Amino acid sequence: MFKGLIAKVRQVMYKMGLIKGIQKLSDKREIPVNDEMYDRIEMWKAIYAGYLKDWHDTSYMTVNGKKQRKRASMRMAKVASQKMATLIFNEKCEINISDETLEKAIKDVLKANKFNREFRRYLEYGFALGGMVMKAYYEDNQIKVSYTTSDCFIPLAWDNFRITEGVFVSTFRKGEKRYTHLEWHVWEDNNYIVRNELYESKDDNEIGVKVSLDVHFAGLEEEIIFHEIEKTIFVYFKPNIANNFDTNSPLGISIFANSVDTLKSLDIAFDSFQREFILGKKRIIVPNSALKTVIDPLTGATHRYFDADDEVYEAMNLGDGLEGQKVYDISVELRVDEHVASINALLNVLAMQIGFNAGTFTFDGVGVKTATEVVSENSETFRTKQDHETNVEAAIQELVDAIVEIADAFSVFSRPAEYEVTVAFDDSIAEDQSAEIAKQIQLVTNGLNSKVRAIMKIHGLTEKEAEDLLKVIKEEQKTITAGNVDLFGGE
Repeated sequence: MFKGLIAKVRQVMYKMGLIKGIQKLSDKREIPVNDEMYDRIEMWKAIYAGYLKDWHDTSYMTVNGKKQRKRASMRMAKVASQKMATLIFNEKCEINISDETLEKAIKDVLKANKFNREFRRYLEYGFALGGMVMKAYYEDNQIKVSYTTSDCFIPLAWDNFRITEGVFVSTFRKGEKRYTHLEWHVWEDNNYIVRNELYESKDDNEIGVKVSLDVHFAGLEEEIIFHEIEKTIFVYFKPNIANNFDTNSPLGISIFANSVDTLKSLDIAFDSFQREFILGKKRIIVPNSALKTVIDPLTGATHRYFDADDEVYEAMNLGDGLEGQKVYDISVELRVDEHVASINALLNVLAMQIGFNAGTFTFDGVGVKTATEVVSENSETFRTKQDHETNVEAAIQELVDAIVEIADAFSVFSRPAEYEVTVAFDDSIAEDQSAEIAKQIQLVTNGLNSKVRAIMKIHGLTEKEAEDLLKVIKEEQKTITAGNVDLFGGE
């Protein structure tokens, strides 16, 4: 449905002449809002949710004709996205800002918006759908941060570093009518402009007609012009994976975008594993005559030879004579080990395609287990983690910039002349993290790195914070040395 909505939004944009103007702002590049990319986002979203009609609605033949059923799913897209998000961002991650006053103000804003919880959740959505958007805004006398998945955002202009203009699309129903809210973020004459539009329709496939914002958003302004804002106040995050479906699109792709066939094979194998226990259950073939009701001539009570309600029994016409009176016990040997081995082989393929170590996911016949640690910093998982951390850190840095822009625009706190933002990620999952410390010591000893740079690498600090820490260390060393001299009677 959203694919059709995107197409309708594009039609409105053409009618309003906005796409033509946007092409001029983006050096006449074609706006990459194509149906194919949003088709893929819808598919990734369905796979992440565990139900894609083309996969999971399957048919099979019986003696009574064709039947329909829903295929079981391992939901490995959800498991992989959650694993990646958890590896990269958790409560141990720290955001450091060189300006102490700004750092406190930013951390207060993030804490008020429950950033650690919400960012972690939407980071998972971003890995699953190929992107997510964070936006800073001012409401009820405080700075707030909102989040949107990539299927509800249309990019309009971008440069080599980020998407600079876009439209946020949200839909909701009230009674028989459906409403579409469009929030435009564009640059015009060096001014940052936010426009709000509301459309009403009775048809889910139509945007409908433009209506007053007061219908649902009383007090919301149609246009807000920011003269002093210098940077875009929204941030588009995408996984650090090249888009091999549309190389000209600024949209990202899911971490499992190139693993779709493997995920389908996993669901087929898992479904077969489940049905092995259903189709391979014990059966006892008995003659039809054995299930006939017999009346006891003495008591008048009715009896059966076998329990007709027990599903283990199958009544058949086995013919006449003694052979037709025999009972056959059919016990099928279950192929449990074969299924488990097949599923684990596919899980290793999936891990390789996503960038995890082989063995990251294992199936033991009961459920999927994930490796709790990255073996070393040379492992594939750790390298993939660091690749994605590059984009995550950039997104957090841009979010801090957006908060600063909003704070300055609404006089919440002033904009510092200069500041540096770094993110210290949790690398404790690497068993040989101590090797990094030894490596930095060796580099410093051999004159191949400065102490400041080594401290920045080991502790994840900014350059100023590393310099301050080095001063503290030197002062402590002076104190210790003086104490030792005094201890041995020196002056």
